[in-house]
Amino acid sequence: MYQRQIQGSEIEMRLRVLFFGQLREIVGAREESTELANAATVTDVFEHYARKFPELGKFRGKVAVSVNQEYAQWSAKVTDGDEVGFLPPVSGGAHRVEDDLRLTREVLRAEAVTAVMREASDGALVIFDGFVRDNFKGRRTTHLEYEAYESMALGKMREIAAQMREKFEVNRIAMVHRLGRLEVGETSIVIAVTAAHRAAAFDACRYAIDTLKRTVPIWKKEFFADGAVWAEGETPGPAEVKAANATAKTRASESES
Repeated sequence: MYQRQIQGSEIEMRLRVLFFGQLREIVGAREESTELANAATVTDVFEHYARKFPELGKFRGKVAVSVNQEYAQWSAKVTDGDEVGFLPPVSGGAHRVEDDLRLTREVLRAEAVTAVMREASDGALVIFDGFVRDNFKGRRTTHLEYEAYESMALGKMREIAAQMREKFEVNRIAMVHRLGRLEVGETSIVIAVTAAHRAAAFDACRYAIDTLKRTVPIWKKEFFADGAVWAEGETPGPAEVKAANATAKTRASESES
């Protein structure tokens, strides 16, 4: 493992970073070598260069990313010796805006999620920032814990984003939920939507949080000085599944009577 000290911090990995097309012109090189702390993600790599080359930040939602010559998610972890590529839309291909849909155990800040979302065609950015309050039904909350069926949760979040694009004229979507232990005041979820007009952005953002709460398998446990409870919500699943369950229960009751 590559290790050295740089500016007082232990650097644990060296990466090869490639830029193509317009990105290469902005950076001034097709290939760079950089050093980052262990546990960095593709997003961290991009933001490292966006701080050096502010023009690069405008491409955050427009480029594909690769790790070791395979397409990857922005949340993908990178390790020592990896090759990370930033790829603008290929010639002849239609550009598809990438939504920021992820689960994280890192501290979540709305301003970090939305910093790269605005584009010249946007006229509105609506943000839902959900954070931990200090009480629940009259009891003083000490902290929360979130857990999820992660692969299914991400799939459902992608479904919600697709539905938002069908129902509303929106441009970019961010839907980021934190897992693990959260202290009072910390953000648990950020949903942000950009659109040409405010009505679509407001409606889409409201639709996203309401649908997420009903259908995405994420659970919250609330802790107090004298105990803890799991927060009760709606039974997850689409309406047809709930209807089928209700019918099955009715038939079971009839057969027992």
